[in-house]
Amino acid sequence: MGMEYEVKAEQVVPNVSTVRTKEAQIYFDSSPGQSEYLFNPAELFLSAFAACILKNVERFSERLKFAYNKATIKVHGVREEPPPRLTTIKYELTLYTNESPQRYRSSPPQRRKIWNNLQYSSKYL
Repeated sequence: MGMEYEVKAEQVVPNVSTVRTKEAQIYFDSSPGQSEYLFNPAELFLSAFAACILKNVERFSERLKFAYNKATIKVHGVREEPPPRLTTIKYELTLYTNESPQRYRSSPPQRRKIWNNLQYSSKYL
């Protein structure tokens, strides 16, 4: 059986909404324009994508006994219209480690697992 997740989003004032899960809450821009200060929905999506990659780094570092000090990721998305959609997602993952170069060059890439998660989760309800 798979894991289940649930979030609740609501507009709190015009142009500002919130999404909640557990004890966490994120405010985001729900206006037709662009906010200087709040995440927009595309940035929330890219943030979730980045979080999945960092979670996989932690998960696979334990399985592969791969030690690292820090992981950072920069994600860039391109949105096109009409219809509104993200057409490109590129990322740069940086691991800070004292492992030997042979050790991290021989590790298998895990990009496909992230892509598969996105591909299979895009079914309409």
